[in-house]
Amino acid sequence: MMEHAFELDVRYYETDGQGVVHHSNYFRYFELARVEMLKAMGHDYQDLERDGAFLVVHSISAKYHRPARFGDRLRIETKVTKATMARIEHAYRVVVNEKLIAEGASTIACVDREGNIRRMPESIIKE
Repeated sequence: MMEHAFELDVRYYETDGQGVVHHSNYFRYFELARVEMLKAMGHDYQDLERDGAFLVVHSISAKYHRPARFGDRLRIETKVTKATMARIEHAYRVVVNEKLIAEGASTIACVDREGNIRRMPESIIKE
């Protein structure tokens, strides 16, 4: 299965009054991780949409282990754990200096312009 990782610095606006990354930002990090993985596979999300394939979140979850703070460099590791003709399941790990900060999972469905389930583009499933 496909795996990808990239690094990102925590920006000040992502933190709360205690200087800790607000929990809602992890779902943004996961989305960014999926887009970066697609790019690494040679795909452009805009091209997929132009061709009528929209990748939407079906379900998503996160488990928090320790806080990340402003200035931390996050390493976001993403792995495809299952892929079918219409869905892709991902697992995520967010790490700072080899310490697990958070982990998560998502299921992404492929839909057409009207929101009906459709097959994933062949080029994505082959990876």
